[in-house]
Amino acid sequence: MKYDNVVKGKFIERPNRFIAYVEINGKVEVCHVKNTGRCKELLIPGAEIYLQKSKNPKRKTKFDLISVKKGNKLINIDSQAPNKVFYEWVKNSDLFSNIKVFKPECKYRNSRFDCYIEYEDKKAFIEIKGVTLEDSGVLMFPDAPTERGVKHLNELYEALNEGYEAYVFFIIQMRDALYFTPNKVTHPEFASTLTKAKDAGVNVFSLCCNVSPDELEICEFVKVVL
Repeated sequence: MKYDNVVKGKFIERPNRFIAYVEINGKVEVCHVKNTGRCKELLIPGAEIYLQKSKNPKRKTKFDLISVKKGNKLINIDSQAPNKVFYEWVKNSDLFSNIKVFKPECKYRNSRFDCYIEYEDKKAFIEIKGVTLEDSGVLMFPDAPTERGVKHLNELYEALNEGYEAYVFFIIQMRDALYFTPNKVTHPEFASTLTKAKDAGVNVFSLCCNVSPDELEICEFVKVVL
């Protein structure tokens, strides 16, 4: 996926989940943060960031914060991007052959899964999670407790019992990952539920991405360690 109107800036502070103060060309601007997660290890004062300038003149915030530099690594933090890059990737991958139905945002029971597909003679629900939390090359999810994430895993398990295939894809929004693992410290229930789901037959994959200031693209599978 491509971004247009991308500008470079410097992070100042984040007073709440939705906005941040940034410096662009020497001027302080209020921008929208496209990620409600904590991102505390990324959004630190002075960090190099990249923002997309809105084309809507009526918006209160002119910019969206989409990526941040951590050391020499550029990390995309746009929470809408994982679904978009997955949709682009899956249609051209050989993981699902002969896709007949592809439906984003599909409702099932009390959940709305990110994707429903029919391929060959099979039907599958897919949930997609974006991953930005990194420590020494190890990628983890979540960076904050997510009861919604636990609910999705449990309902994928229920779908499995009704004859559907079930998948979880963790989209790592950066390159050079050693492996992915659930964050047992931050949310042990999510980690244990993911392990139970996989043992029951839910397919768990992780994919990392090439990241540039104006582009995000899935590039390869990453080992999953539960």
